[in-house]
Amino acid sequence: MKIGFIGLGNMGGPMAANLAKAGHEVMGFDLAAAPPEGVQRAASAAEAATGAAVVITMLPNGAILRAVAGELIPAMAPGAVLCDCSTVDVESARAVAEMAAAAGLGALDAPVSGGVGGASAGTLTFMVGGTDAAFATVLPLFEVMGQKAVHCGAAGAGQAAKICNNMILGVTMIATCEAFALAEKLGLEAQKLFDVVSTSSGSSWSVNAYCPAPGVGPSSPADNGYKPGFAAELMLKDLRLSQQAAAGADADTPMGALAAELYGRFVEEEDGRGRDFSAMLPRLAARPHGA
Repeated sequence: MKIGFIGLGNMGGPMAANLAKAGHEVMGFDLAAAPPEGVQRAASAAEAATGAAVVITMLPNGAILRAVAGELIPAMAPGAVLCDCSTVDVESARAVAEMAAAAGLGALDAPVSGGVGGASAGTLTFMVGGTDAAFATVLPLFEVMGQKAVHCGAAGAGQAAKICNNMILGVTMIATCEAFALAEKLGLEAQKLFDVVSTSSGSSWSVNAYCPAPGVGPSSPADNGYKPGFAAELMLKDLRLSQQAAAGADADTPMGALAAELYGRFVEEEDGRGRDFSAMLPRLAARPHGA
C-alpha cells in the first residue's frame, strides 16, 4: 500500500519505519526530522499525500492538525483515508473529519497509547474514531504498528477515549506517588508497600507496571533517573485536553482538574519539564509537610 506519513518525530518516525519494513511504500514529510530508513523523503506534506491510499499524521496539537489537513486534503485522491494519530482536542478531530468527508475522503482519529517504546516495537494501542469503511482500510496498518486497535465509534470517539484514559492515568499516578511518599514518612519500605498494593484493592497500572519508586516492581523510568517514558509536559497536555472537553460537555471532573493543576505547577513552575510524569514522587516526597 502507498502511504503518506506526516510527522516523523519520536513517535511518527518509528511508526513509519515499521510500515516500510512491512513492505509498504512510505513517503514521509517532517519540517525537522529526517525520514527513517526505508521511508522516502517528500518535499512537502502535499507531495507525501499525492497518490497515497492512506495518509497518517502525527502532530503536536489540534491547530497544527487543522492547518496540515488543509494542505493534505486537496492533494489526496477521492476514497483515500486521512488517519490522524496525534492526541488533539475532540473538536479538531471532528472538524478535520468533516473537511475530509466533504472532499470525498475517509477520516479517522486514532491516537495511541504505548509511548516511544511501543512505537519502536510495534506494540501500540490505537483508539479509533471514524466510519467502519475507513477503519477497515487502515486496520492492516494498525496491525503492523500496534498490537491492538479499538474502533470506539464515530469521528472524535478515539480522541475522547484517549483523553479519558489519560485523565485516569494522571490521577492514579498522583495518588500512587502520594502513597509512596507517605509510606516513606511513616517508615514503611517502598518494596513492602508495593508487595501489598500490587495484589490488593489499591492496585493499578501506575503501581504494577510503572511504579514511581526506584528499584520496585518492573523496570520503569524511576530506575533511570526519571528520564521519560512519558514526559510530564505530555501528561499536562492530555489533562488540559480532558478539562477542555469536560467544560464543553458540562462534565464534573474534580480529580482531573486537580491533577491538571498539580502537573501544571510541576511542569511550568518547578523542575518537571523534561522528566517522566512519575517524577511526581520525588516532587511530593521533598515537599515540606503542609506546604
